[in-house]
Amino acid sequence: MSDRGEEIDFAQAMKRELAENLADLEQYRMPFGRYQHRFIHTLPYEYLHWFLEKGGGFPSGRLGELMEFVYHTKASGSEIVFSKLRRH
Repeated sequence: MSDRGEEIDFAQAMKRELAENLADLEQYRMPFGRYQHRFIHTLPYEYLHWFLEKGGGFPSGRLGELMEFVYHTKASGSEIVFSKLRRH
């Protein structure tokens, strides 16, 4: 079933994904709504939660992926990972 020469290193894959998300969060800003122009990682948890409860879910594409990542990170109390990112 699986070729031993191509074993997946899940720890490395997770580190790579985290690094990609953090790099994108350095640049991505909210393109619409109440918090337009704010960095995605600075959006309040309650605002992100609204998308799930009443907004029909996060937007499609990379924006929605990043919003969901920030939401889950804040929900788990791990937002310290955003401490080195720009906040302006």
